[in-house]
Amino acid sequence: MGMPEISKGEIKELMKEAIVSVLTERRDLIEDAVAEAILDMKLALSIEEGDTGEYVSEDNILSKLSV
Repeated sequence: MGMPEISKGEIKELMKEAIVSVLTERRDLIEDAVAEAILDMKLALSIEEGDTGEYVSEDNILSKLSV
């Protein structure tokens, strides 16, 4: 038995329905993705803010850690 013919429009509509179904039934997926994106943005902003271009020697750092 052969595969039934499905048009590109029908496939597109089925995909839309599937995505909407998953997103409405699994809101936690969107919430987790948004939360991760916000954390990533905060980390990037913190890195940019702390990047002064001034570097400290390894010896200086190790001396502070071993106090």
